[in-house]
Amino acid sequence: MGTVVEALLARVQAARSGLASALEAEDPYVVAVAQDELDDAVRLARRHGLDVEAAGAGEE
Repeated sequence: MGTVVEALLARVQAARSGLASALEAEDPYVVAVAQDELDDAVRLARRHGLDVEAAGAGEE
């Protein structure tokens, strides 16, 4: 797996983890920021041809 692919998958996984933490904190602003980060990470990964679900980035 290439370095760029690994970095993109790590970003998606970190964003998902951040969103989960934000949801636990029940802070609407932090949830919104975390959701935006996840949306950006997933969009960028898909733009590079990665299926983030099939690649295992959805595992927490």
